Amino acid sequence: MSADPTLDPTTQRKHAAMIERLSNLHQSRVSNKTDPKDPSFESTKSFLLIFTNSKQAIESSLTRIQQNPDADPTRDLKPELEKISISITELEKLIAENSYFLPPYEVRSSLKTISDLKQTLDLVTSKVKPRKKFSFKNKPAKKPEPANVVTKDTEAIEYEPEQQQSGYKLKDSPGFRNKENEMLIKEFKGSEIGEFVLSDLTNCEVRLKGCFRTLFINRVQNCKIYAGAVLGSILIEEVEGCLFVAASHQIRIHHAKETDFYLRCRSRPIIEQSSGVRFAPYRLCYDGIENDLMESNLDDDTGSWANVDDFQWLRAVQSPNWSILPESQRIDTVKI
Repeated sequence: MSADPTLDPTTQRKHAAMIERLSNLHQSRVSNKTDPKDPSFESTKSFLLIFTNSKQAIESSLTRIQQNPDADPTRDLKPELEKISISITELEKLIAENSYFLPPYEVRSSLKTISDLKQTLDLVTSKVKPRKKFSFKNKPAKKPEPANVVTKDTEAIEYEPEQQQSGYKLKDSPGFRNKENEMLIKEFKGSEIGEFVLSDLTNCEVRLKGCFRTLFINRVQNCKIYAGAVLGSILIEEVEGCLFVAASHQIRIHHAKETDFYLRCRSRPIIEQSSGVRFAPYRLCYDGIENDLMESNLDDDTGSWANVDDFQWLRAVQSPNWSILPESQRIDTVKI
């Protein structure tokens, strides 16, 4: 390109320098990207590389254990199985932390992979230890209970086969179960970080303060549930007429009806087989919540709460199953 004779020499030099910078930038993008029009390509490519390598390492470990379960009769496989379980959890956390830029298809595909890995782990565990149900917790074998003893908040909960989409085992997880018309409060401190379950609750108010790893919610009606910072995932199944105020890296919702969700999340909320669900930003306050959110990397509102993925609705138009809660109908900040 020739210089414009109408421009003075100084302006011509600046113009030439600008053209050179733009040319160099373009060449750099072309050489580093397969598709220079896709600004998220490098991040997606990096994620898929890490995800695939981790997935293959986990599958190799599972295959090795499954093929040689009796190579050494004295060998204790529990530490290896625990290590694999932790690796799967870390891989799921990787999805949650990066799904804000990933294409929806990659998120769905990655979550399906996690579910498959968990099912394979359960299968391998049952094969190498057929006579003793595997538990990740160092607990003594549970003794049979007398028929007239009622187990309290940590009683067992079994999911029906069609409800095991998450792949988690909830049998030994602490939580609130089988409650009605009660105020239920739990504060997590230090080493208490772990899994927590809310199941078969009716007309209850639940207040969960502090940081914990995972929250499972199942069969809940007409309840108000307020939760602090969840480091990993929240899985919600079979809820109706409820109000949730929760913060988490990843939130999945199955079979929800006429329920409002006030969320702060790192990745897009996922709904399946749900209707009449509405979403709004997180509105919860308690002493120390700012520190809890910061430690959980949830201190910033990314706006993901408003970008919901409905896995049952594949059309380009807005899903009729969810909506943004109008500001005039939103609750005020709740202090617990």
